[in-house]
Amino acid sequence: MTGPAAPVLAVDIGGTKLAAAIVEPGGRVAAYDRAATPAGPGLDAEGLWRALEALLDKLAADAGDPPLAGVGVGCGGPMTWPAAEVSPLNIPVWRDGFPLRARLRDRYPDLPVRIHNDAVCVAVGEHWLGAGRGRDNVLGMVVSTGVGGGLILGGRLINGASGNAGHIGHVVVDPAGPPCECGGRGCLEAVARGPGLVAWAREQGWRQETPDATGVELAADARAGHPVAAAAMRRAGRAIGVALASTTHLCDLEVAALGGGVSQAGDLLFEPLREAFREHARMDFARRVRIVPAELGQTAGLVGAAALVFAQDRYWSAG
Repeated sequence: MTGPAAPVLAVDIGGTKLAAAIVEPGGRVAAYDRAATPAGPGLDAEGLWRALEALLDKLAADAGDPPLAGVGVGCGGPMTWPAAEVSPLNIPVWRDGFPLRARLRDRYPDLPVRIHNDAVCVAVGEHWLGAGRGRDNVLGMVVSTGVGGGLILGGRLINGASGNAGHIGHVVVDPAGPPCECGGRGCLEAVARGPGLVAWAREQGWRQETPDATGVELAADARAGHPVAAAAMRRAGRAIGVALASTTHLCDLEVAALGGGVSQAGDLLFEPLREAFREHARMDFARRVRIVPAELGQTAGLVGAAALVFAQDRYWSAG
């Protein structure tokens, strides 16, 4: 099926940043802008929506307001799907449900608006043009403010009963582990998400005098040899490796591609991840999976969101 010739407006909504891009049919990001996701006292659901609209207005002005083929969006989940009333665990002001697709349809009444989980969009982007290109069975993951995933099996996106298939962040890796925002305990997200890493490290004595210390600083200190920071990264990497072993046994994957801010830590994360994977992935077929950084880097989610429009025959099965 031949896709549209005009570019797509792609949007990535996460707990740390809002990003938007004009993506051309071949997947090239022609224009890009981002802003920190607003937070703090006084912010409400409409305030966050206004911040998103301001970003979209700025991008359109900077890009010359080009004609568009559609709008593709990745947003933190969970959400109703395909209606995309979103309830992101890591965006508190939208947690009770925000009608994101309806609002975007009002803003772009003549365009298709397609919204999926942000980690699903990473999976789509990596399968379409990244590390999973040419493979039929791919897991895409985001390890950032939250931890999420999306599944391509048999060459097609798997949505599941409610559109939330692939949510690897809520695979339990330690039943006695820390509480999770979802209400469970010991989920991968509770152990490996960036704010959780920082909180655990601070409890162990890392930078207790710096209340606004970040995951970037944690990774830098780990790289410099700080024992607590290094232990935090190792703890996260091993938890991801355990979750990937279970997922690979269940889904018979060929590629697992990891994106998101925490994944940028490189070998600090990937070495303990692969070590734990080797320990727990004992079936021969599971050991063949390639575990790699997202090839498209920080644009994977935006490219995948655009592919919901450009390659709808593989990645979009709803109205």
